[in-house]
Amino acid sequence: MSSILITRAALAAPSRTIAVSAGAIGTTYILATSNATGGRRGYASAKKAPNSLPGAMTFTDALAVLKAKEVSKPNHLVEVHIQTNTKAEKHSQPIRTSVLLQKAIKQDSVILVFAEGKLAEEARASGAQIVGGPELVKEVEEGKHKFDKCISTPGMYPSVTKLARILGPKGLMPTTKKGTVTEDISGVIKAQTAAFDIRGDKNGVVHTIIGKVDWDQKDIEGNYQIILEQMKVLAAERFVKKDWVKNVYISSTQGPGIPLISNP
Repeated sequence: MSSILITRAALAAPSRTIAVSAGAIGTTYILATSNATGGRRGYASAKKAPNSLPGAMTFTDALAVLKAKEVSKPNHLVEVHIQTNTKAEKHSQPIRTSVLLQKAIKQDSVILVFAEGKLAEEARASGAQIVGGPELVKEVEEGKHKFDKCISTPGMYPSVTKLARILGPKGLMPTTKKGTVTEDISGVIKAQTAAFDIRGDKNGVVHTIIGKVDWDQKDIEGNYQIILEQMKVLAAERFVKKDWVKNVYISSTQGPGIPLISNP
């Protein structure tokens, strides 16, 4: 595999691009990056196909560039930014899903459970931070709680349905299909705690961590592939046959945003 050569001057450049030479033939890539003041990368505005974007690289080469850039910062994060084509959907919905990664990434989540009696006690014992019955339904309706995951017992579900207009757009409405309307409260809380949440912004761009700079490449790439496969699942659920994922970028805490050559 060809080596990646990066000059110190290029890494320290305050401009919006850096030059990277790869391989013996000295191919030069021009990589889009944020400016010296930390301006946002233009993930949502890229309109070209991945293979025609300036500086597009394979995942392996792009990760090598980021590792070289962050060589003195092993705890810095590696992220991917996935731009979806919201126009391909008949009815655009918020992107919100969960996966089990190859190498886990710790994520703090607040779990809310609608339950009463022994199941409420079970929920608290299993680590749910917010637990309640009919009174909790009213509190959620009034916007008194912020939470990341929501579970309901079958007995509470009829009361919870009145919150569909609030929870639905946020991707938080419990459903039997998702397995979040259940009496197996401890089992679902355990699974929800282990799952890694993936969310999109209002422009349909998913920004998510896939590892740390000092992780092995196989673990970072494994997490990336799992997320890409989940994007395919979401596309199928939304009845999008093709071209839902437009572009994929990989970046690190202080590294450039590099477009990847292939996407699902």
